This record gives sequence, C-alpha cells and structure tokens, in this order.
Amino acid sequence: MGLRLHGNNYRYTVMPPLSATVPCMQKSLLKQLLLTGSLAASTMLLAAEPSPQTADLAAGMDTSIRPGDDFFAYANGNWVKNTSIPSDRSSFGVFAQLGEITDAQVADLIRDTAASAPAVGSAARQIADYYNSVMDEAGIEAKGLAPLRPSLQRVDAIKDGVTLAHFLGTTLRTDVDILNNSQLHTDRLFGLWVAQDLEDPVHYAPFLVQGGLGMPDRNYYVSDSAHMRDLQQQYRSYVAGLLRLSGIASADADAQAARIYDLELRIAQVHVDRADSEDVQRGHNRWSMPDFYNRAPGLDWNAFFDGARLAKQPTFVVWQSTAVTGISALAKSVPLSTWKEYLRFHAIDHFAAFLPKAFVDAHFAFYGSALQGTPQLPERWKRALDDTNHALGDGVGRLYVQRYFSLEAKRSIEQLVQNLIAAFAGRIDALEWMAPETRVQAKAKLAALKVGVGYPDHWTDYSALKIVAGDAYGNAGRAELFHYDFDLTKLTRSQVDRSEWSLTPQAVNAVNLPAMNALNFPAAILQAPFFSANRPAQLNYGSIGAIIGHEISHSFDDQGAQFDATGRLHDWWSAQDYAHFKASSQQLVAQFDGYKPFPDLAVNGKQTLGENIADVAGLAAAYSAYRSSLGGAEAAPLEGFNGDQQFFLSFAQTWRSKYRDPMLRQLVVSNGHAPAPYRASTVRNIDAWYKAFNVQPNQSLYLPPADRVHIW
Repeated sequence: MGLRLHGNNYRYTVMPPLSATVPCMQKSLLKQLLLTGSLAASTMLLAAEPSPQTADLAAGMDTSIRPGDDFFAYANGNWVKNTSIPSDRSSFGVFAQLGEITDAQVADLIRDTAASAPAVGSAARQIADYYNSVMDEAGIEAKGLAPLRPSLQRVDAIKDGVTLAHFLGTTLRTDVDILNNSQLHTDRLFGLWVAQDLEDPVHYAPFLVQGGLGMPDRNYYVSDSAHMRDLQQQYRSYVAGLLRLSGIASADADAQAARIYDLELRIAQVHVDRADSEDVQRGHNRWSMPDFYNRAPGLDWNAFFDGARLAKQPTFVVWQSTAVTGISALAKSVPLSTWKEYLRFHAIDHFAAFLPKAFVDAHFAFYGSALQGTPQLPERWKRALDDTNHALGDGVGRLYVQRYFSLEAKRSIEQLVQNLIAAFAGRIDALEWMAPETRVQAKAKLAALKVGVGYPDHWTDYSALKIVAGDAYGNAGRAELFHYDFDLTKLTRSQVDRSEWSLTPQAVNAVNLPAMNALNFPAAILQAPFFSANRPAQLNYGSIGAIIGHEISHSFDDQGAQFDATGRLHDWWSAQDYAHFKASSQQLVAQFDGYKPFPDLAVNGKQTLGENIADVAGLAAAYSAYRSSLGGAEAAPLEGFNGDQQFFLSFAQTWRSKYRDPMLRQLVVSNGHAPAPYRASTVRNIDAWYKAFNVQPNQSLYLPPADRVHIW
C-alpha cells in the first residue's frame, strides 16, 4: 500500500509498475510511471517551472478562492490553469516532474553504461543489451512476427481440456500484488502473488488472484454508461484490428473479436469488484488441491498447476474465490476453439511493445488514447527505459544509488522517519477511546516496523536471466519468467526475508508492506520537491513528512489494522475499540462518497478507504512531528504565511496535478486511491487547519468537529 501518484505506463498494458507516482501509487494503472518530454525538454521544463516546494509557496496559488471552499484550488489553482499536460502523458504534476528528472538521470546512466563496453555476463552488460534491444526499432521491424510464432504454435497445439489447462498454467506469472502495491489486475487468466503467509508469518504462501481481462476492471465490461459502451466497442475494434495485423482475414477477425469479447465479458461478470477485492477477511481463503476440484470444477487443476510448476504446493490462498469458481466453470462451458482464439489474441497483445510498429501503434491507440486520453505515443527511449526498469529494476537501481543518493541523505531521512514514528506513538498514547491492552499491541506493532530507506539491504542477482542483444521480444519474456522463478523459490525458503523490497530505488513512490510490517522509501522520492535539507522544517514535514506518515499509517488502516506486530492476520483489538475504529472509517467512506469528479461518476469511499485513512492519519502525525520539532517555538513567517499555513500549503502542493478525463475516469473506477484534488482535501479533518486559515461554517470544506475523522 503505497502512495501511488497515477501516471503513464509506456507499455500501456494493464500490468504492475516499477516507478509510480504518489504514495501508494502503482505501475499498473499505475503502471510504471515514467515521465514525458525529451531529456533536454524535461530539464528545461523543470528549470522554467520550478516545483512549489523548491520555490515560492505563492507560485501557482489562486488566492481569489477561499481556502475553506476548495483548498486544492487555493493552493494550486493558477498552476492548474497555466499548466498543459504533455502530449505523451495522461496526467501531470509534481510527482511527474520529479519522475522526469529521475528518468533523465536513469537514461543517462544506461547510455553511459552501454558506452563503457561492459564485460559480457555482467549486470551492466545485461542492462545495456536489454535497453539497446528495445531501442532497435529497425531490428524489431525486420523480424516481423517471427518472435511471436512459437507462442502461437503452442496455442495451436491445444487439443482438449487437459492441454488447455496445462497451457494456462504455463502462462501464470507473479504479476499481481494484493496488499503492497495494490496491483490486482492481470491480463493472464490468473495471477500469482508470493508473499508472507497471513497465518504463519515466518513462511511464504502463494496467493491466486482473478484475471483474464484486457480492459482495466470488470466495470469496463458490465457498466451500461455511455462512456463505457463506447470503450467496449473500441476494445472490440482493437481486438479485431490486432488479429488482422497478425494475418487473419478481416471477416474472420471480426467474428473472432466478438467471441473473444464475449468470453471476457463472461469472465468480468464473475469477477469480484475492486472494493471487495481489498477486503482481507473476504480474500483469505485457504484451499488444498482437492478444494479446487470441489469448489471450482471445470478446469483441470492438476494440469494447470503442473504447467505452473506448482503441482507439489499443498495449499493456496484463493483471493477472489467466487471468481476462481466462475472462471473455472468457463474453462469447460466455453468451446475450446474460442479459448484458443482468446489465447492467440492475448499472446499478441501482451508483448505488442516488442513487435513491429503497427502493433505498437494499435496497442497505444486503445490503451493510451482511448482508455487514458493520451494523444501521443511517448518517445522510444522512454518506453525502453520503462521496459528495462521493469525487467532489471534492481540492477538499474544499484547504478542510480551509486551516482545520485548519498549516505548523508539516507541518514537524514532515517531520522525523519524516526521522528514520525515517535509522533505516531505519541498520538496512540493520547487516544482517549483506546483501551490499555489495545494500546500496548498498537505500540508493539509500531516499534517492530522494519524501515528501508533509499535502497534494499540485498540486491537481486540477475545472473540467471539470459539477455540476448537484439532480442527485445525474447528478453521481455525471459525477464517475466525470471521474476516468476525467483518468486517460486521463496516457497522453499525456511523463513520470510523482512528486508525484501517491493519497489526499486529509482521509483518515485513509497510503500507500506502490511504483512511484513515494513516500509520502503526509495531514493528517488527522497529529494526536492519533497525533501531538502535547505528548506524550513514545516515545508519538509508537510511534504515528505506527510508521505512518511502516510506509509506508517498504512500499518493501522482498514487492512493494516488487521495484522499484528509479526504480520499475522490476528484480531488484537478489544471489541469496543474496533467498533470505534469501524465507525470512524465509515465516516471517511461517506466523506469520500460525496466527491464527484463527473456528474455520472463519484469517488468510491469503500474502495479508497485504506488510502484515505493513511492520508488523514499521516497528515495528523506529520503535523504533530512538525510542532514537536519546534520545541514550543513558532516557525518563522515565509511569504506572509505563518508556520502552520506553510505546513498545510506544502501538503496540498504535494498533490499538485491534473488529469485527462479518460484517465481520471479510469482512476476512479479501478484504483484504490482517490484523485489528487480530493486527497488534498484531507486537511478538513485536521483541527489545526481550521485555525490556520480561519475556516468558517459557511465554507464548503467546513466539517463540524464531530464530523472530522480522527482515527489515529
């Protein structure tokens, strides 16, 4: 559960991300957020338009708006009016600006690495060869569909239900992450997450997750709104177009596309929706192998798990059990010929980025333009960078840290984290509603947090990954398989490694790992505009402090609060305390249900609850830490703003961003985070904000004291 700042994934497949945006923000929709503009253009943009935290607080504000009516617009209104979203992005903001700097740095690193002629077999050579292979557009064009043919031949060889199940098992990948990065979408029929066992936190367990959809979420199939109906038709056209590009006659392609879409619609109809998929108690279903046959008949599960190399695994956690049951039934009821058509299409679609330009363009036209509203395909170097980060993220991150992250920066942030933890502990001590026995458990969990700053303790060893110069398609497939194999080996380990990271150092993001009771703060986010040793403390606490507080608070949100200090799914609350916690949570659900970015579409308070709790609690803890840092004094005025005003403005300007409408709709429908403007409105739950800006009952954001959410 990270920040996630919503941005672009240049591959435009609805998959997980490596560099995201905003805390708890993903790679999938989140998809890795690598940023826009050429190297020169990115640098010039940031020089000409400095971020608010490194320049004037007043820059970009719209003081004609009362802060109590719309705090996001007050803090950011003129920036929103005067900023254009780059043509190759679906959204833009402060996280994106920092992402552009990071991407430029990483791209330079990779080019420098390639120019140094690294030794064959070295990690540096792997990175250079992977990146250059994706950049070799002429070579990819010359190969045509030849790299794809072995995959299509394997589909053609499917002859019955047993071979279908075995093939489906061979496609299983660890491309989902239920609790950490909230990545719940996979275009494969199922996804696998290997993570700490929720009942036995010493060992790893395999979690099976619903999948099989080409569009981001079930709502894209089952909704009858005009917007969704239009996208449904565009998706059918995209499927048919991709099939035609692969050599299928036009009429046959249209007929196949109709059958493929109908199969995906039936899969979507049995899917569990996003809000319910984030319910840990509903998702934690332990199945043995006989359970799969008894509870989910239809698919030959022995053949499936044999293909997935999991035949000896005694138990699985089946996260959306009703969906697994429904999808398994379709394996038997849908004609084998339709399944083969579906699998051929997805074999082409999944790796379209590594096929000739016509496939890349068609893929972008739907996933980039139709779904996210992005007018222009990003330059090739950006897409190559995204792919290299995805395949060899730790290797690239190691180079990044060596050049751009100092030991002094690491120590400064570690101290800031400890200050935030201390502030959170103080807030727990001050909770009047919490019983002493619950307080002891909460403090124990806080004390046991494993905090990672900058980079992991141990780097991933990629020596077993075969990277072949000039084989972009093959490298991508082997990289996915490498990560799958790496995760499967965890199932044989004697114990969980709590120092493991789920982000790379070059990710502009942060994350809480609730089952691990651990935090990751990558190097790339630990710099201006979020943190600088030269800025006043109140600005640092309002920005990176609130981000750190957000991630700490995830250990105590609606999901994290269900895990004890060891990461075990365990009820450590008194009945009365948990009832208070749930009641406050429902207040926050109702608050966010009231936000409507479109007349026909509202934010889902239940779906975004964990992130909203973390925003409220994190901001409150950051404010406490900032006030403690002053030792009873008041902060010096800056630009006419007092210390508290500076703190809250710094927080709101951290969420400075804007979206294209299709991307905003996608976020609201399928993401666990509320859009940035509503996250900035978190301030309405903090009593000190009312005093700082003299917010009155007749103003739009005003909440009576009893309606302000004070969970932690």
